[in-house]
Amino acid sequence: MTKVPFFDLHRQFRRLQSEIIDDLVEVCESQSFILGPKVLEFETRIAALTGTNFGIATSSGTDAELLILMALSLGAGDGVITTPFTFFATAGTIVRVGAKPIFVDIDPATFNLSIAKLEEFLEKNCVTTNSGTVTRDGVKIRAVVPVHLFGLCCDLPELRRVCDRWQLMLIEDAAQALGASYPEGRTLKKAGSAGVAGFFSFYPTKNLGAFGDAGMVVTDDAGLAAKMRALRNHGMEPRYYHHLVGGAFRMDALQAAVLLRKLAHLEKWSSRRWELAQRYRTELSGLEVILPAEPYACGWEGHIYHQFVIRTPERNRLRTYLAERGVGTEIYYPLALHQQPCFEPLGYKAGDLPVAEKVASECLALPVFPELTDEEQALVILRIGEFFGRK
Repeated sequence: MTKVPFFDLHRQFRRLQSEIIDDLVEVCESQSFILGPKVLEFETRIAALTGTNFGIATSSGTDAELLILMALSLGAGDGVITTPFTFFATAGTIVRVGAKPIFVDIDPATFNLSIAKLEEFLEKNCVTTNSGTVTRDGVKIRAVVPVHLFGLCCDLPELRRVCDRWQLMLIEDAAQALGASYPEGRTLKKAGSAGVAGFFSFYPTKNLGAFGDAGMVVTDDAGLAAKMRALRNHGMEPRYYHHLVGGAFRMDALQAAVLLRKLAHLEKWSSRRWELAQRYRTELSGLEVILPAEPYACGWEGHIYHQFVIRTPERNRLRTYLAERGVGTEIYYPLALHQQPCFEPLGYKAGDLPVAEKVASECLALPVFPELTDEEQALVILRIGEFFGRK
């Protein structure tokens, strides 16, 4: 029997159950289920949280990315640079619009897209022409999609510098990073606000989770926001007039109601995750594990710890040991994306992206959800210490 779950949604729901049910009843009584005032309020709140002008609520984080790529007219003949170490949807969505994902290796400390490797790729493989940046085999590179993995922002000022130099659009995959911050000069900026657009996921296990799938795009571009609002509703504007071919990417009012109720607790939950992470960092130091990086000295805002991921060559043995003693863990992600069978046609070989491949073979996520008790975390720490022979 599991003594320490990897994640437990029941605990969060029980604490908010009566309020959430009241909110759901209110929506049911209105019989207004698609978009509507609850969704509009949620869009406004998330835009304010991220320091952007517009929020466009969607049916999932995947559809949020799809909406951005469609609105920017990315498609056949276009290349989009991204990380090989992330959830599948980041690259899968690029393929869905007909573009080509181009993988650049990750930084071994942060697991985020390596800016040094990005610059190296561009310098070695691309030329700047009157129509933009083109690879030597004729693919037009139009965008970079960095991922703020596990709740840690990429070095966005540096990424933006590279993108500006090479005339590339910056699209932030902030699916795991709602509320995370990064320093720019003397100020803190929020994930999602640095590029032409950013997007979030509200999958139930995210730091802010819906009762199903839901997502959000944020942007400062009024024209792009208007286009995405039309595209998420079959390209319809006004009603029954279609100037674009879009899709059904709309957020349900029921999901917006749940998310609005939870939003008031997000800062507290993120702070608790950071507190748990600091205890792990202290208690696991000295063991044969690599701990997550924290490059920004700004407390919980600098890393919201959607996951707390360690690295060890003993990953598989450690996971089995913990499971046998009732401690839940998870592997994010067992394969780098270029190793996935569906991406074989892209032509990557073993060893092409060595850091991502190595991290995928060594990473292990520990329990870090806000409702995890101190006693449960102490048991996790104890069992890991036992595995590595701590007396």
